[in-house]
Amino acid sequence: MGHLDDLIQRIEALKERIDERRPLTGTERQQLREYYRIGLTYASNALEGNTLTESETKVVLEDGITIGGKPLRDHFEAAGHSDAYDFMHQLVEKEDIVEDDILRMHDLFYHRIDSDNAGKYRDVKVWITGSAFTPPGPLEIPNRMKRFISELPDMRQKMHPVLYAASVHLKLVRIHPFIDGNGRIARLLMNLELMKCGYPVAIIPPIRRVEYFQSLESANRNDVTPFNELIAWVVLEAQKEYLRLLG
Repeated sequence: MGHLDDLIQRIEALKERIDERRPLTGTERQQLREYYRIGLTYASNALEGNTLTESETKVVLEDGITIGGKPLRDHFEAAGHSDAYDFMHQLVEKEDIVEDDILRMHDLFYHRIDSDNAGKYRDVKVWITGSAFTPPGPLEIPNRMKRFISELPDMRQKMHPVLYAASVHLKLVRIHPFIDGNGRIARLLMNLELMKCGYPVAIIPPIRRVEYFQSLESANRNDVTPFNELIAWVVLEAQKEYLRLLG
């Protein structure tokens, strides 16, 4: 993928090209928004084991058709992620996110699956399958989340936007505040912060699933470099795709 400094330099060069292409027309903005709705919903769900293909995700979201032989939960995850994606776009113009924004995003994603736990912090202890890392207990979550939210403005000022967005993702999954859906909410929040800073939606491709989870595990052992390099690579590829789509 390349070293982090090199990736950041290439990202900065492409950002200049993207900024020159702006402002976009209303039609361009709408087409890009719908394009990324399908791509991000498919990929983020697939990373967590959802079996819908990208074309099936498109059919479910655009036509409201269920796919024969696929679990109902997979359809609920697609619809919920699409709703949470719309909410992410509403937050782009907002200066700072607050705790209620994250709870609302989770509620939109999860309410079809488990209405009792949607938009609420977990009240049970959890273990992450295949990981030596143990998230904090349920009693710690409210204070951990308040601290997380309070640290964001200072982090945004001090870090490169891509590394800041990656850190937002990492911090949320380490707290693991919800019974389920933590990764998807973390990836939406990461993209929210990227979009606020003028970057396109960055999609972690399912083909890099093993590398993604290995880099998260490395971060849990205090080595964030593999994760930061992966996210920087994803952002760089997203920029190339963005410019390609705009012609």
